Amino acid sequence: MSPAPPAPAAPEPLSVVGIGADGWDGLPAASQQVLRTAEVLIGGPRQLALLPEECAGERVPWPTPLRPAVPGLLAAHAGRRVCVLASGDPMFYGIGRTLTEVLVEEAAAAPWPPRLRILPHPSSVSYACARLGWPLEDTEVITLVGRPAENLARALYDGHRLLVLSAGAGTPAEVAALLRAHGFGPTRMRVLEQLGGDRERTAEGTADGWDAPPADPLNVIALDCRRAPGTPPLSTVPGLPDAAYEHDGQLTKRHVRAATLAALAPAPGELLWDIGGGSGSIAIEWLRAHRGCRAVSVERDAVRAERIGRNAASLGVPALRIVHGPAPAALEGLPTPDAVFIGGGLTAPGLLAACWEALPAGGRIVANTVTLESEALLADQYRQHGGELVRLAVAHAVPVGGFTGWRQAMPVTQWSAVKPRAASPSPSSLPQETEQP
Repeated sequence: MSPAPPAPAAPEPLSVVGIGADGWDGLPAASQQVLRTAEVLIGGPRQLALLPEECAGERVPWPTPLRPAVPGLLAAHAGRRVCVLASGDPMFYGIGRTLTEVLVEEAAAAPWPPRLRILPHPSSVSYACARLGWPLEDTEVITLVGRPAENLARALYDGHRLLVLSAGAGTPAEVAALLRAHGFGPTRMRVLEQLGGDRERTAEGTADGWDAPPADPLNVIALDCRRAPGTPPLSTVPGLPDAAYEHDGQLTKRHVRAATLAALAPAPGELLWDIGGGSGSIAIEWLRAHRGCRAVSVERDAVRAERIGRNAASLGVPALRIVHGPAPAALEGLPTPDAVFIGGGLTAPGLLAACWEALPAGGRIVANTVTLESEALLADQYRQHGGELVRLAVAHAVPVGGFTGWRQAMPVTQWSAVKPRAASPSPSSLPQETEQP
């Protein structure tokens, strides 16, 4: 019997080395050794320029756009000792995440998927907190690298400390303008440049008076948030003031909105379908619940769809996806939701059935209405699927002559339900083993 052929050797691990503004001299010996022995060095031009001549590997700058090029670039250098350069900590808003995701995607098809060996360097956030005396665990970080500046708006609270990862030299001025526009002009700004390097410097001022020249492209912005007098506070929980939204009357009002979001129960990573978006308030406050939440707002009216986009940007969640079109037709091709809210169009033929069918087991549905016709539909859904059927009534105190009385808003009927999981077979329904002679 001939011996089995030897198994193919596992490929060399893909190394990722973090490097800071202090360059080669700031690297530990282990990172320097990996870079010296690499056959291929991949990184940005700025990072590659920090390496001395003793790093003799082939230098390959990242192409643009980066993410689509990663699989082909790694495949082109398969079998060689490859080292990727990263800024600071590769796993903190860095290339390490992209490489990990790409390798996981390819692992199923490869008999020996490349291993990843990461040698981190202190991140710019670690350096910034050290310079400022801020506890790292109490400091929120927002990145504007490849992301719109409007993302910053959802993190603006009086007394809140923020570190903003800049997209370039012009980011501090852009941040100052956004702070002024949102009523946070008194915020103290410090721009920390070239952290850890011999050209490190700090510029300081307030957003109201920011007139510093463009910063070094490698900068981090520290914000001590201060709200200007008269700027209304926005809560971290659902139920923002109605005045926070631009609307034409098509708005789930504050108290009903808070109850609706409680029934929808947003959780990190989950996707909401907001059908009949109106002003987008439900989808926007779902997204504000956690930065990992995702949402699609479906609105048939073009003017309202544009308004939803403006509200989303103003309230710090510009990633809200807006679909213009009537439901249920507009739902075709959307990713599977974890929760569905129907705020309008309940009487559209097939809408309720399509939403229930789209939900996975454990998914939630919530529908609100103020009309008798739609209320009858919700009562029927309650009979079919169970859940909760409630009526929400809100009254506001208003002047009545020289006195005060209650003005009742239209009551809202709300149906909410969780799609049940498939029942486990009972013991009596399981196939029985028979004894063999």
